Amino acid sequence: MPMAPTRATTLDVVTIGRSSVDLYGQQIGSRLEDITSFAKSVGGCPANIAVGTARLGLKSALVTRVGAEQMGGFIREQLVREGVDVSGVAVDPDRLTALVILAVEDEGVSPMIFYRSDCADMALDESDIDEALIASSAAIVVTGTHFSRPASDAAQRKAIRIAKASGGKVVFDIDYRPNLWGLAGHDAGFARYVKSDRVSGQLRSVLADCDLVVGTEEETMIASGESDVLGALKAIRALTAATVVLKRGSKGCIVYDGPISDDLEAGIVGDGFPIEVYNVLGAGDAFMSGFLRGWLKGEPHATSATWANACGAFAVSRLLCAPEYPTWDELSHFLANGSRFRALRKDPDLNHIHWATTRRDQPDQLMALAIDHRIQLEEVTDRLGVDRARIADFKVLAVEAAARVAAGRRGFGMLLDSTHGQKALFAAAKHDFWIGRPVEKPGSRPLDFDQLPDLGSHLTEWPIGHTVKCLCFYHPDDSNELKARQERELLRLADAARTVGRELLVEIIAGKHGALDAGSVAGIVQRLYDLGIKPDWWKLEPQADGLAWANIEAVIRRNDPYCRGIVLLGLEAPEDELVAAFAAAATSPLVKGFAVGRTIFADAAAKWFAGEIDDAAAIADMARRFGALVGAWQQAAQSRAA
Repeated sequence: MPMAPTRATTLDVVTIGRSSVDLYGQQIGSRLEDITSFAKSVGGCPANIAVGTARLGLKSALVTRVGAEQMGGFIREQLVREGVDVSGVAVDPDRLTALVILAVEDEGVSPMIFYRSDCADMALDESDIDEALIASSAAIVVTGTHFSRPASDAAQRKAIRIAKASGGKVVFDIDYRPNLWGLAGHDAGFARYVKSDRVSGQLRSVLADCDLVVGTEEETMIASGESDVLGALKAIRALTAATVVLKRGSKGCIVYDGPISDDLEAGIVGDGFPIEVYNVLGAGDAFMSGFLRGWLKGEPHATSATWANACGAFAVSRLLCAPEYPTWDELSHFLANGSRFRALRKDPDLNHIHWATTRRDQPDQLMALAIDHRIQLEEVTDRLGVDRARIADFKVLAVEAAARVAAGRRGFGMLLDSTHGQKALFAAAKHDFWIGRPVEKPGSRPLDFDQLPDLGSHLTEWPIGHTVKCLCFYHPDDSNELKARQERELLRLADAARTVGRELLVEIIAGKHGALDAGSVAGIVQRLYDLGIKPDWWKLEPQADGLAWANIEAVIRRNDPYCRGIVLLGLEAPEDELVAAFAAAATSPLVKGFAVGRTIFADAAAKWFAGEIDDAAAIADMARRFGALVGAWQQAAQSRAA
């Protein structure tokens, strides 16, 4: 029967065992020997399940060890971002975090190398099992690999005893990797089955304590010691009354709850999903995540199996493991609507939901000092006969001014360029700033990119937290030719940003090239949505009235409920005009703040380059102006909340 809650708990599931950094070859259809670049992600069966269940709305925790180095830090930070409780993740000062290097060579063929010699997670022992953590969970997941060594075996058995004593359920993911039991060579990481009486004896001893056992056909055979699947299932049933889930790859799964008949097919099945198989690695962990979401919530087994099959379908259709698993929003959309794509990774609707529900956290309000200007500052230095190289130093002063106003608070940011702002970008990295970086060629109309003919390869050089910002001068009355050219470039940019995993801010300035009415900017925004462009942020000029803002908000909410919001641009408007614009824009909850530049820095820049003020005076002047705008925006936002 499905599991039903039996006691008050603070966690739904605690997974125990492997955690690694997976390095996936990015050249698909290539031998591992020929791979030239890799994508990094969290891996290891229990770590994957912890992430997968958290994405589906369960409260999960992981018990493992990581090294006291950057790879271990990466795992811990990623788990926190995913909402996984890391109180059971110990840092081992003597061992390195496990690594796995792998490639997708062919459909269903993924050679891999495990770098796990005396690694941190395999050193797990009983001291790592916190009784309070285990007792606080409705269920624990123990995994096969961690029964392969005495200390980690003892750790998992201790967790089982605590769970059973406190009324928790025990889930056993057989998770059989022969070479992690010393039964295959380093080059056989992809091997799934080697018969071993030693392994079977070890795993059989776990079964009696389990409430749920999940494995592939090969894994049921190794856990039972039998040489055929039906015999394996009957042998497992002789040892445990647990619900048994048989994973069958593209055939889905069968759930056995009660006696095992002579008919292998006589079990409970869920709906299947015929999709292209791209990469099978991690599919079982996604499957387990989906099944646990149903089982732990008391859903019928057929529902749990359907969710499990769907999560597995997502995993095999994408490259990475945990980062590719669906969120609850994404899974719900797929179950309700399906997909017209056999390769789910090509479904733009699913991809957008996945992106928007897994992207990094950002502040709900954003107050940014924009100093990504290039032409404007070059004109000042050229007029004064000053070396343009000094622009870089001035931008560093702007960072200091913004930091002085932010005073360590969240919700502050900067727009900085790569042309003159590289030193400032390094300085800004020391603060908890939102960072946006322009890609447009200054003043270009039609839109062109600034020294970036190949967007994707350049964007990969940017830190993962930097937002791609693009200004486009676009008016509803532009010629069809001009619109088509600009839209083509925006489509290129949107694709590049998503491909490399960077957020996108699209800035539209319409008022410089014609009159506007209450529907003009809303119409432009709708047009870009119609093209399939869904930026994380919009940056828009102040609108004439509340109706214009209401129209814009309606378009965004209708087309992309996941949009982070709108920030106002300044256009070198005087401070009093911006304050009035803030008050008007604050009527729309989607306007989250501002990104203003020349109103803040123009006067200080002219005087500093002319030698009329020193660094301290320039910083103070910019901080005063930025602080005044911050205060005006906060007052406008508070008025909206009231």
